[in-house]
Amino acid sequence: MSQPINCEPLKELIRAVPDFPKPGILFYDITTLLKDKTGSAQLIDAFAQYYIDKHVDLVLGIEARGFIFGPALAYRLNAGFVPVRKPGKLPAETVTVKYDLEYGSDSLQIHKDAILPGQRVIIVDDLLATGGTMLATTQLVKQLGGEIVGLTVAIELDFLKGRAKFPDIDVFSLMHYDE
Repeated sequence: MSQPINCEPLKELIRAVPDFPKPGILFYDITTLLKDKTGSAQLIDAFAQYYIDKHVDLVLGIEARGFIFGPALAYRLNAGFVPVRKPGKLPAETVTVKYDLEYGSDSLQIHKDAILPGQRVIIVDDLLATGGTMLATTQLVKQLGGEIVGLTVAIELDFLKGRAKFPDIDVFSLMHYDE
């Protein structure tokens, strides 16, 4: 395997927005990275390089920002793309998992026929913080009998220790923030 692509310089293309979506939160806005054609391409190339030899069948993208990276990565890996959605967005029969947030709970759904038993899956999102949404998505994959090859995110907030929720799963992050 070739030398991994260093994406840390791409942090310069990410806008930090204080007090969004609520006071005290520093939001890392990737839209400024996405509009940069070189930065955006480098991000997808780095994801693809990491997974190209891992025989991935499906890329699952978590609503909504996982939908940005997921299809491009699936294309590069010659894999299918599966959306993981909030309730009421998918038209056919679904499986649902409910998970807790710091201020309530939420749910995610996937089509019941989206993953066949034994299919090799990676899950992609823009950010790993506390890991609740990613953990819920892994539960959906397991319910359907999929094999999780890895979890991949553009940004990991290391100080929130979301990675600790996945001791037996490969977590691949392109950029890290310590605060």
